[in-house]
Amino acid sequence: QHEGPRRVKRAWVIPPISVSENHKRIPHLLVQIKSDKQQPGGVIYSIKGPGVDEEPLGIFSIDKFSGKVFLNAMLDREENDRFRLKAFALDLGGVTLEDPTDLEIIVVDQNDNRPLFRRDVFTGRVVEGAEPGTCVMTVEATDADDPETDNAALRFSILEQGAGGMFSINATTGEICTARPGLDRESVGVYNLTLQAADMSGDGLTTTATAVIYLEDINDNAPEFTKEEFSMEVEEQAAGLEVGRVLVHDKDLAGSPNWLAKFTILEGDPEGAFAIHTDPYTNDGVLSVAKPLDHEVRDRFQLTVSVQNQQPLEPGAPGSPRALATVQVRVRDVNEAPVFRENPRRVSVPEGAPPGTPVTTYTASDPDTRQLQTLTYALLYDPAGWLQLDPHSGTVRTKRELRHPSAFLQGGWYIALVLARDDAEPPLSATGTLSIEILEVNDHAPLLQPPAGVVCGRPGRGGSLLLGATDDDRPPHGAPFHFQLSPQHPQLARNWSITRFNVTHAVLAVLVELPEGLYSLPLLLRDSGTPPREQQQLLNVSVCPCGRDGTCEDGPRAHPLPPAVLALLGAARVRGRRRALRKGLLQRSQDDMRDNILNYDEQGGGEEDQDAYDINQLRHPQLLQPRAKPPVRRDAPLRSGTPSAPRKLPSGPSDIEDFINEGLEAADSDPSVPPYDTALIYDYEGSGSVASPLSSIVSSLTDEDQDYDYLSEWGPRFRRLADLYG
Repeated sequence: QHEGPRRVKRAWVIPPISVSENHKRIPHLLVQIKSDKQQPGGVIYSIKGPGVDEEPLGIFSIDKFSGKVFLNAMLDREENDRFRLKAFALDLGGVTLEDPTDLEIIVVDQNDNRPLFRRDVFTGRVVEGAEPGTCVMTVEATDADDPETDNAALRFSILEQGAGGMFSINATTGEICTARPGLDRESVGVYNLTLQAADMSGDGLTTTATAVIYLEDINDNAPEFTKEEFSMEVEEQAAGLEVGRVLVHDKDLAGSPNWLAKFTILEGDPEGAFAIHTDPYTNDGVLSVAKPLDHEVRDRFQLTVSVQNQQPLEPGAPGSPRALATVQVRVRDVNEAPVFRENPRRVSVPEGAPPGTPVTTYTASDPDTRQLQTLTYALLYDPAGWLQLDPHSGTVRTKRELRHPSAFLQGGWYIALVLARDDAEPPLSATGTLSIEILEVNDHAPLLQPPAGVVCGRPGRGGSLLLGATDDDRPPHGAPFHFQLSPQHPQLARNWSITRFNVTHAVLAVLVELPEGLYSLPLLLRDSGTPPREQQQLLNVSVCPCGRDGTCEDGPRAHPLPPAVLALLGAARVRGRRRALRKGLLQRSQDDMRDNILNYDEQGGGEEDQDAYDINQLRHPQLLQPRAKPPVRRDAPLRSGTPSAPRKLPSGPSDIEDFINEGLEAADSDPSVPPYDTALIYDYEGSGSVASPLSSIVSSLTDEDQDYDYLSEWGPRFRRLADLYG
């Protein structure tokens, strides 16, 4: 059975409703809705959504019995351009009669918003001389109205830009470009344009803004001197001084490379006496002196100076007719100091020249040849007072003899300073250095050092003596020295011989066995000067009996100190190490203890000898300064030892004997002591002493074992030691 198509009931549908924004008749009926399932008892209508029970509240409402929807407030499309609501139909019991349906309310736009520029002032830049059609900037504006309508269709225009009409604007895009040639920053540097934007394609609402266009500078103007000739003046001898300024004018932007000038001296200064540079703040050309000027050589200069920009001129820009200027510079004469043309002056004078000997004439010259001035001279520095100077002629003479050696000579040269002064107001002066070489003269014969010695009297077994000599003359008038037995006594050659050891020493040897005793040998010593100087001198030789090893059986001994003093020194050192307090008292004592230690340089003298030792050398042995290794003593045998210096003081009483023996050997080997200090031999030294023997120092090492009460019996000189140790 064929059935026909079944009819489907359509649900209720409400078409969109349009309402204009800013509608002022309130309340305004928008629409009436009606359900197809209206019941006999009636239908209850309601709406929900934005504008009803959602923000913004209260804009729309509905009559629940009739279904009429009302607008209760003015609408603004720019805030809400449409509202989507839900409509409901219920019976009187609250049961839904139909499914909810959509209710869309569209807000229709009105031209109620003016266009707005994105900023009040637009800024742009363009170089001067730009070609027409060069775009500068683009301005922008907005409109809050519906962009799909003419309410937001904007058009741009230039209301005002001053004379010339140099710029144009694209009405649709807002792009501003140059319209004509002839933009010149030096004529008009800034353009202010008043712009307009209008909606409704230019026929609606309008707004305005400002466009500021700056012209950027190009180097289209050459610098020009303000005048053709400048005059200046400067003192002579002034280097680095500013002479004056040349002024220029440039129309380009101040401070830019197109404005900064560069100056060049083209003519008139072949010596390079002047320099010119640019003042970056004023653009002036600053002329200064590069080399000292001399009025007497040249008193006037005429310079030709050119100017141009640091930045090259634009092609096609006209050159300047005043790019060259003449600068007249006059050099003023001033007083100049005298000048020693030869400085220092070096001359030579023989050693020992008599007073009044001419040395040299040392004069200066005055550069002021156009002024009548007189120079006078004086000795500014003459440390030895050796010279005299004529104040008018500058002649230098000796005032007294000056010989080698002298503390005033530096490597054989004597240095003096001479002052030259003019008589101008104020006077000026100059200083000249006079270097005088003191020529060495051979005026001293060599001297035998030392003039005495000891040898063993047996040939080949210690029977030799090293001889030396000194000469006060400087090379080449000194060594090598020549030693020989006096030719006037040829018999000496039978017993003695002299052979060369080095340039300053010779060896005296015994040829035959000699009896012991004192021998005086006349020797002839000669130096190597020109002419050579020679002198005959006596050598005192002590011949001693030979031992098995070739040394004297009774070896040399130094003068012994009295045993009492040696005992006191040893005991004081041992006791002072153990009693620091007593040592401190001794060092803080105001009494001079040096008077208690007597100097026995030679036998005799006793306690009346008051040339005392310095006790600090014993208290502080570290203060002793080491000296260089001494040469071999010339009056001792060749193989005698050379002690090292300085020597260590004994650390205990048991070392005192070694300490004394070492001192004895040092005295024998020291070439600096006079010959009478050679140790003497005494066959008999007395029957005893009131002092304790040296063995008492070694026999006990404790304070309790030593008895120092006897010190109080030795008199006032030993009272301090008696108080400390008694």
